[in-house]
Amino acid sequence: MRVVGLRLRAGQRVPEHRNAIPVALIVTGGRLQFDDGAQAGEVGEGEMLLINPGERHTYRADVATSAFLVFAGLPGVRSRTWSLRRRS
Repeated sequence: MRVVGLRLRAGQRVPEHRNAIPVALIVTGGRLQFDDGAQAGEVGEGEMLLINPGERHTYRADVATSAFLVFAGLPGVRSRTWSLRRRS
């Protein structure tokens, strides 16, 4: 597992890309607009976006934003789709 800090200025964009391993993007301040080609939305402070391996995606900040990217797994290791399960 690897954790990377991310800071974007208002108007800054991360170009479209994809990752070989699952990534959790956790917004700690501000908000991010995301687009994965199939859906678009916003992730605000305290929220998390799960990105599956191989999914093309991009995001941008309309306001100054900080987040952590949590890379889980190892490249080349077969991974499964992420899902959040509710406890019953």
